[in-house]
Amino acid sequence: MVCYALFLVALFQCKFWAVAILDPLDFLALQSIRKSLHDLPGSTFFASWDFTSEPCNFAGVYCDSDRVVALNLGDLRAGSPGLTGKIDVAIGKLSALAEFSIVPGRIYGPLPPSISHLKKLRFLAISRNFISRNISATLGQLISLKTLDLSYNQLTGEIPRSIGTLPELSNVILCHNHLSGSVPPFLSRVLTRLDLKHNALTGSLAPDSLPPSLQSLSLSWNQLSGPVDRLLSRLDQLSFLDLSLNKFTGPIPCRLFSFPITNLQLERNLFSGSVQPADQVTISTVDLSHNRLSGQISPMFSTVQNLYLNNNRFTGKVPAGIVGRLLSGNIQILYLQHNYLTGMEIKSADEIPISSSLCLQYNCMVPLVQTPCPFKAGNEKTRPTAQCNEWKG
Repeated sequence: MVCYALFLVALFQCKFWAVAILDPLDFLALQSIRKSLHDLPGSTFFASWDFTSEPCNFAGVYCDSDRVVALNLGDLRAGSPGLTGKIDVAIGKLSALAEFSIVPGRIYGPLPPSISHLKKLRFLAISRNFISRNISATLGQLISLKTLDLSYNQLTGEIPRSIGTLPELSNVILCHNHLSGSVPPFLSRVLTRLDLKHNALTGSLAPDSLPPSLQSLSLSWNQLSGPVDRLLSRLDQLSFLDLSLNKFTGPIPCRLFSFPITNLQLERNLFSGSVQPADQVTISTVDLSHNRLSGQISPMFSTVQNLYLNNNRFTGKVPAGIVGRLLSGNIQILYLQHNYLTGMEIKSADEIPISSSLCLQYNCMVPLVQTPCPFKAGNEKTRPTAQCNEWKG
């Protein structure tokens, strides 16, 4: 009886170790990956990577049974110096891999096309390194991918259209690279975040190029052009929108101001026409500065905390509701300089709260309401009479 019990214990131990031993292909892949990467001075991440022991116990390696399912390379603690080297093509041998990330460091060279072999990959994040060259179109084969973060690298070339066809994508973060070409259509019905800011993207956006599921859209600091009113009218789930520093044209859809947005950045484009929201705007920060917007300022903007309408072509008087909210301290920033405004009903006894900032210079107001303005507003206080008369005419 005792012998039988010992036999069962031994059998259980053999079964346990059989399950725990890593798949040979994964073992060899990890060895190749380790040879191509190194700790930067001050980093000790690879200290535990001793291949005489079980790799599933290595730092950043997570296994399910005998397969590697997650690989998080580098010390996740803030201030870690990170890793250097290149990503070995052997990464594509980890066929069960669902998550692959590398902390900020000095990883350089291209992203291996072999990553496209990882059909179970859901999370790919290699941010703030020196990954270069083009994004391979083969990434469009990652049919399970949900998050793609290659931000703050040195990527060039176009964003492959194949990436836009991935059905499960929810987060695409490719900001702060050197990407060019147009923004491809994104077909995923679950895409919630698209961040392509600080690139060299050009072209226009088709009305149906982005899904209504988007909640955060940042395309700032590119060279994108054309109208976006039909596109934006569809994106009614947006909570953050930044299209600043592009060349977008046409009107700003009034419907946009009723979306659940907390920060609206449309400055430094070529938007034109009047802006007349249907209801009181509940967005805390609205920046429409440096465009070609015209007409009278809508009183519906009186509920905005930080309102930038400067450097446009607005005319008429500043609405009384906006003045009242400013004097009560509910508006913190009201920049109206460099327009064609003709008046603002504010009494000499009225005092603007210290917590609020108002700039009115270079308009058509007589007499001018004197207020301190930011340095970049310039030195000219009043717009020349000839310009004011011409604009009236």
